[in-house]
Amino acid sequence: MAGIPLSDRSVFGLVSGLWKGNRAPMQTANVVRSTNFRGDGVLDFGDVVQLPIELRQFTERALSEGDIVIERSGGGPKQPVGRVAHFVPPDEETYFTSNFTTVLRVVDRARFDPGFVALYLHALYLSGATEALQRATTGIRNLDWQEYLRFEVPEFPLAEQCALAKLISEVRRRYRLELGQFTNTQLTKQATMATLFTRGLRGEAQKETEIGLMPTSWEPKSVLSLCEIWSGGTPRKSVAEHWTGNIPWVSGKDLKLPTLDDAIDHITPEGVAAGSRLVPAGSVLLLVRGMGLAKDLPVAVISRPMAFNQDVKALVSRGAYSGGFLRAAIYAGKDRLLSQIVPSAHGTMTLNLNDVECFQVACPSSPEEANEIVNVLNALDEKIKLHKQKHAVLEELFKALLHQLMTGEIDVNDLDLTALSAI
Repeated sequence: MAGIPLSDRSVFGLVSGLWKGNRAPMQTANVVRSTNFRGDGVLDFGDVVQLPIELRQFTERALSEGDIVIERSGGGPKQPVGRVAHFVPPDEETYFTSNFTTVLRVVDRARFDPGFVALYLHALYLSGATEALQRATTGIRNLDWQEYLRFEVPEFPLAEQCALAKLISEVRRRYRLELGQFTNTQLTKQATMATLFTRGLRGEAQKETEIGLMPTSWEPKSVLSLCEIWSGGTPRKSVAEHWTGNIPWVSGKDLKLPTLDDAIDHITPEGVAAGSRLVPAGSVLLLVRGMGLAKDLPVAVISRPMAFNQDVKALVSRGAYSGGFLRAAIYAGKDRLLSQIVPSAHGTMTLNLNDVECFQVACPSSPEEANEIVNVLNALDEKIKLHKQKHAVLEELFKALLHQLMTGEIDVNDLDLTALSAI
C-alpha cells in the first residue's frame, strides 16, 4: 500500500507549540502539555493549565478539532519520546499546545481521516518506531523531527480509514469505560467498608470506642485474640530440589487484594520442612516487611494451603470469625496499623509483631453478621475483578487491532466483532 510522508505539505500541515511570550495584548488560555497525554492516543483534560497567551497567536496557534498532537521533547527511560494524541475538544473553549509538542494537521481530508492518521501514528509509537529517533540532551529526550516526518501513512480508501478509526476508537472507549467502572467500584467498596465497620448491618445505635465509632453490640478485639500468628521462612535457594514442588510459596510480591490465588514460586514438602511453614486454606497472609507497605497494606485470604516467607505473617483464625472477616476488619483499620510502621536500619518498611498482635479491630457480637459483611464485600470484589478482566481483554484487543489493522494484516470487512457486544 502506497504511503504519504508526513512531510508532504499538500496533505499535512504543522503548527508549532507555544513558547512563552510577553508582547501585549495578552489573554489567558488553556494549554495542553506532555502531562496531558494519556498514553493511549487521546488527551486527558483533567489538569490543563491556563497561561497568558499573546493575542496575536490565538488564530495561528489554536488547536482545531482533529489535530494530532505529537510530543517532540520529554520521555524517559521507560517512556520513549514521541507520544501521540488526537485532539477532540471537550468543550467550547480554545486550546493550545506547549512548546514541547507540535501539531500535525490533516489539510487534505478528502484523502485522509484525522482519526485514522492519529491511530496509525500511535501504532507506530507503540511499535517502538520512535525509540531510534530519540536524541538526548541535558536530561531531555528530543525527537529527531526531520526523520520523524519521513514516516509514511498508508493511503487506504477514505471510507475504510473512517471505518477502521471508528472501530478501534470504540474498543478504546469501551476499555476506558471498564477502567472507570473498576475505579468507581473500588471507591464504592471503600465507602461500603467504612460504613459496615462503623454502622453494621442491624441498624443499631453507635458508640464511641478507642478505635472509633461502631454499633453498640460490637467490641474492639485484638488480632491475637481472634487468631494465631504464624511466622514463615525461606528454604535455601542453593538446594534446588526444594524448589521443584507444587506447594505455593508466598513472598511480599505475591500479595494482592482481595484474594491470593497462587504464588510465583513453588516448593516441595521437604522445602516446607527445611525452612518455611504450611498454612491452611482460609488463613490470612499479611505483609509485615517490605516496600509494599509504603503504599498500602497487602493482606489476602488464601484459598488453598500455602507456604510463606519471613516477610509475611499468617493469621490463622481461632474459629469464631472467618479469614475473610479478619482480612476485611484489618483492612478497614489499615491507616491505624500503617501508622505503626517503622523503617529498619536498612530503610525497609516494617510492622513489629507486637503491633500486629495488639492491633484492635471492630467485631460484631454475632458471627452471622460478620459473615453477612463478608458476603457484601465479596460481591463487590467480584464486580471489581470482572471490570478488571474486561478492561484487560478490551485493552489487549485495542492494541491487537491497532497493530494488525494498521499494518494491513486484517481487513476491516473480514472481522467478526460480535464478541465485542457480549463483552
